[in-house]
Amino acid sequence: MGLIQSYRLRLQRKRWRIRAFRKRRELTSVANRTAQIKADDILLFCTQRNEAIRLPYFLKYYREMGVAHFFFVDNDSDDGALDYLAKQPDVSVWSAKASYKRARFGVDWLNWLQMKYAHGHWALTVDPDEFLVYPFCDTRPLRALTDWLDASSIKSFSAMLLDMYPKGRLDEEPYQAGQNPIEIAAWFDSGNYTISRNRRFGNLWIQGGPRARVFFPDAPAKAPALNKVPLVKWDRRYAYVSSTHMLLPRGLNQVYDEWGGEKASGVLLHAKFLDTFGVKAAEELQRSEHYAASVEYKAYAEQLKDDPQLWCKWSERYINWRQLEILGLMSKGNWA
Repeated sequence: MGLIQSYRLRLQRKRWRIRAFRKRRELTSVANRTAQIKADDILLFCTQRNEAIRLPYFLKYYREMGVAHFFFVDNDSDDGALDYLAKQPDVSVWSAKASYKRARFGVDWLNWLQMKYAHGHWALTVDPDEFLVYPFCDTRPLRALTDWLDASSIKSFSAMLLDMYPKGRLDEEPYQAGQNPIEIAAWFDSGNYTISRNRRFGNLWIQGGPRARVFFPDAPAKAPALNKVPLVKWDRRYAYVSSTHMLLPRGLNQVYDEWGGEKASGVLLHAKFLDTFGVKAAEELQRSEHYAASVEYKAYAEQLKDDPQLWCKWSERYINWRQLEILGLMSKGNWA
């Protein structure tokens, strides 16, 4: 990368940080328990709207994994989610009634909270329907992974977003609060993925899976990106650029071996497609607060109106992280 491009990216990072500083005025503190955070705590950051039914299991999953404190931005929920979060002893929550789209789909809000509270911490940034799995996650807590990353001088950890779905209609089996959603959405596409490199930011760009197969069969380039860098040893100078798909400085996106080897990586099990999805998709389509004039939700509405199912004869049932490693969807690299 040339000096001019490097300088332009530094300026862009500065602009994102200034923008996040300004957007802090859109956040109203509802419950601030950050005084209890210890120097080595692993933190989790999340924006959510009307996800009350998902929150009990989400918190349980990441507490058991080793997250010590949760940061939530609630974007004007009306389902009781904000009150529920405010009562949790390890949660700090802010309310934002402003436009999700104008906050760069929540990135500005989280960039500000990370600038203020996450410096020097390992910070995990995920949505309420995303569940991180990583090598040895069945026997080693998240702290073991971050300790190994520290010892290896690695500051960021990537995870491919893997869309999970049920066998049969999405609305066939109702999801209950507190339930593991992967009990219902237990299937995924084991292939059907494309990978390219974003030359400007240096990150990989992954697309495919059921959303490309079902919702964008004639325009796969419009399918949602599946590459993410959700776990970062945060520094107040950092900034996410587009969700957790990429961030600055640029070197944090280079989570792969350019010389043909493999670096350790994980998978985010994406449990979006439950019986709750139809109502959620209709709400978000009406709000028009998502990327590219909500083209993704328009595709959902069009394709699912008659036969709401994603399963096909090539679908594979999820077993564990080792299965994902064998399929090449994640890697343990040189972490033994």
